[in-house]
Amino acid sequence: MIKVVAFNGSARKDGNTTILIEQVFHELEKEGIKTELVQLAGQKLQGCIGCRKCFTNKDKKCAVTGDIANECISKMIAAQGIIFGSPVYFADCTIQIKALMERAGMVGSANGDLYKYKAGASVVSVRRGGAIHAFDTMNHFFSIKQMFITGSSYWNMGIGREPGDVRKDEEGLLTMSNLGKNMAWLLKKINV
Repeated sequence: MIKVVAFNGSARKDGNTTILIEQVFHELEKEGIKTELVQLAGQKLQGCIGCRKCFTNKDKKCAVTGDIANECISKMIAAQGIIFGSPVYFADCTIQIKALMERAGMVGSANGDLYKYKAGASVVSVRRGGAIHAFDTMNHFFSIKQMFITGSSYWNMGIGREPGDVRKDEEGLLTMSNLGKNMAWLLKKINV
């Protein structure tokens, strides 16, 4: 069965970023694709410390333990599609999603490109500015990991400040629906 795992890098559980991801999930699930949402809010997660032990150990794990990084990495390895979601904090993605990208990225490289040929998509919730920079930051992970980046009818963002405000962004919701449809199509093509 094809599976997509999404990581919500927001400090708020079940806020605007979750709403956007769930809009993508709705379309994926209609196509029979299994989905899982991992909320990083309240979780302990630090960035890469550059020890490079993952290159020595080659066990598909980060040598730094005591947080959820290895659990997330394991979910990324098992999935055929990966979504990173983040609100915009000071014109970029959150430190939580960035920390996951650093750790997962190093482990992936150390173990023979673990995410190669998977589908990836970035989802951004934004109050006003900085969405494209956050979107680019997350897409750079997919690009360097030799993944297929899924696009939509507009850049994958929804506009809203207070929790639930993105529901008023009709174009943002349509973009997420189209993203889900496009990701389902892509996943079915690459997982024949």
